[in-house]
Amino acid sequence: MTKLNWGMIGGGEGSQIGPAHRLGAQADGNFAFVAGALDADAAKGRAYAARLGISPDRAYGDWREMLEGERNRADRVDLVTVATPNSTHFEITKAFLEAGFNVLCEKPMTMTVEEGEEIVRVARASGKICAVNYCYSAYPMVREMRQMVRTGQVGKVRLVVTNFSHGHHGDATDADNPRVRWRYDPAMAGVSGQFADCGIHALHMASFIVGDEVTRVSADFASTIASRVLEDDAMVNFRMAGGTVGRLWTSSVAIGRQHGFDIQVFGETGGMRWASEQPNQVFYTPVGGRTQIMEKGEAGLSDEAARLSRVAIAHPEGFPLAVANIYIDLAAAIRGEVRDGLPSAEDGLRSMAAVYAGVDSARADGAWVDARPPMFR
Repeated sequence: MTKLNWGMIGGGEGSQIGPAHRLGAQADGNFAFVAGALDADAAKGRAYAARLGISPDRAYGDWREMLEGERNRADRVDLVTVATPNSTHFEITKAFLEAGFNVLCEKPMTMTVEEGEEIVRVARASGKICAVNYCYSAYPMVREMRQMVRTGQVGKVRLVVTNFSHGHHGDATDADNPRVRWRYDPAMAGVSGQFADCGIHALHMASFIVGDEVTRVSADFASTIASRVLEDDAMVNFRMAGGTVGRLWTSSVAIGRQHGFDIQVFGETGGMRWASEQPNQVFYTPVGGRTQIMEKGEAGLSDEAARLSRVAIAHPEGFPLAVANIYIDLAAAIRGEVRDGLPSAEDGLRSMAAVYAGVDSARADGAWVDARPPMFR
């Protein structure tokens, strides 16, 4: 099968997320890395692109140059990944969609709800794919949990408890580190810090597994390090359209927690738990029964979980391969196949609406706020 052409904006040398995208996109032979505008410093970006094997004529100085350079090529990129700072996502994503490119955007997709609605409209009008990198939803055992809910193995879901908490920003003496500081600066991060950075992964996961949308939130935000304008800790209660109750904690000052993303789903006839630090396992307890440990790669799992498992049971598959699973489904979608579960622009919009609702709720001492985007009400 002929490889699709892939290009990347941002994710340059030293980037946290860039290597995961490069590994993920090329892991299964679906994409060839042929173009990039990899750094805000044009010379550094071109030099790094050359070291990664991109030809000089497709090693661009910035995203605008890349757009113009790729627009009329017969072999132009089939997919563009946007892995730049949050404040640039909207402008870049919109421009490439309008020019007829498929886009994978890092989260958050936009900085405002209005921008999110505009991306949804542009994506629908263009007929192109606009996906958002909620890659944790592509772990095989997360897909298994989703299928278990769909097939009624835990009954109607009553409660979801999820968190994404770590302690890597808990040192007040490191608060001015540029890699840390921007996350709490409204000019760079928007209206929310930790909730928009990590909490929306947990919120998306809840909706993804349960198969329902968040309609209302009640939030408490805190900036535990005084120099921070935006929150570094948040507790968010939420309600879903189908009646499911949700509890979400997200923090960057939970010293001792390394990654700390996990989710528990409690239904009428059973419960399940998954944690990103042990992603190959789901703990499943049927009502009145013993807890079972389900392993990635074992017999009897759903086709969806099996499809996204690459190596034999007891061999770990980590974060880059979860990202790779997003690219598997993107490649299939670009080639015209229907792939259920690919995070969409609509998902990105719902996340941003929930962020703004959380901010409004926190400012109103936890009052319940409608979390639905206006265009979906």
